[in-house]
Amino acid sequence: MSYYQVHLAEAEHSECIRFAACAKSFLRVFCRFREKNTLLHQWICCFLALVLSLLSASLHAADEVSTIKQASLSLQDNSYVLSAEINYYFSKKALNALQNGVPLFWIVQVEVQEQHDLLWNRTLAEKEIRYRLQYHALLNMYRVKNESSGEVYNFSTLSAALDLMSNIRDFPVISSGFINLKKNQYRAAMRVLFNRNALPLPLRTMAYLNPQWYLSSEWSTWSLTK
Repeated sequence: MSYYQVHLAEAEHSECIRFAACAKSFLRVFCRFREKNTLLHQWICCFLALVLSLLSASLHAADEVSTIKQASLSLQDNSYVLSAEINYYFSKKALNALQNGVPLFWIVQVEVQEQHDLLWNRTLAEKEIRYRLQYHALLNMYRVKNESSGEVYNFSTLSAALDLMSNIRDFPVISSGFINLKKNQYRAAMRVLFNRNALPLPLRTMAYLNPQWYLSSEWSTWSLTK
């Protein structure tokens, strides 16, 4: 059996890149309005300044996010399978929403790429595990649904529910027929994504402005070597 260890490196944060662009756009609009002197323009300036401050705070909100604690790929029955441990982070707002019955959706994403020096890297595999986590007050129970497999689990405590979501064992990622370590180099990447698009509409808009809803991990990448 060939065994590959994770070297957590080359972390990326695509959220920050998108919001940096948004912040620049708001700043341009703000500069156009700040020289106006009407009451309407003053209100618009205040609103844009507030939004810009929220976006700026979002760019620095990555100190407390979910993390990939450990991961590895191993060859089993002609397939490379993933085993990993995830540390899920819940802000006060996310925890409060969960306790009030709002379902929270998490996506574990993993991909494998073939590396090329002169050409674009080729993505060989993209896999996801989708979790739905919800608290049912009447039953005093936490329910986890693996939306990828359809399996449903019930737990009496949040820690037990997160323990299931945190430990991934032998999840098939790619067939060994696509991997030739003697000829090519390969890179794997993994992250856990908090799906803000799945929040109820009243929460969804604020979730993109409030740093407490930036719960996703960064991409963690590693090279496959013998």
